[in-house]
Amino acid sequence: MSTNLKYLQAKFVVSAEKLSQCPEFELPEYPLLGRSNVGKSSFINGLANHKKLAKTSNTPGKTRLINFFNFSDKFTLADLPGYGYAKVSKEAQNRWQKYLEEYLLNRKQIKSLVQLIDGRHEIQKNDFQMREWVNNYKLPIITVVTKMDYVPKSKTLNVLKKVEKEFGGLVLPFSAIDNRYNEKILEYFLSE
Repeated sequence: MSTNLKYLQAKFVVSAEKLSQCPEFELPEYPLLGRSNVGKSSFINGLANHKKLAKTSNTPGKTRLINFFNFSDKFTLADLPGYGYAKVSKEAQNRWQKYLEEYLLNRKQIKSLVQLIDGRHEIQKNDFQMREWVNNYKLPIITVVTKMDYVPKSKTLNVLKKVEKEFGGLVLPFSAIDNRYNEKILEYFLSE
């Protein structure tokens, strides 16, 4: 691979509430789907090797917009609002859902969705619901299992196999604490 993975420069580009506000660029785009607190911001920061690029928070539901991050003009990650706990009105949740569906179904730059699953826990009901929605529209998707540094080494393979059995397709591990998994993930984003 010609790109040196260690030197990918990542930068925040823009936030958008809906499809019509999304930036006009031609890079392959990978939206990050996942429950609030699954580690989407930590995933971006870990791949970027930049602790403060995407804002992390202990309060679930902080991301309210689609946040775009450009990795060395090779690909873009789009950090989406997490599903699950967000403490906002039903009306706001319905609006997000409408905007996100519009974005996910109509954004031509999207190469594949990336669903993040917390490796410390069983797959949650809303994870299954999200996957069902994605499969219903036959959208391309891979799964990244986060927080693998909290999973005992002896159980790593079992956790990944279980997710693979439930969701199928490509399943990649990730840890924000040590970056030993980054290379495989970046290779996937760069190979599209």
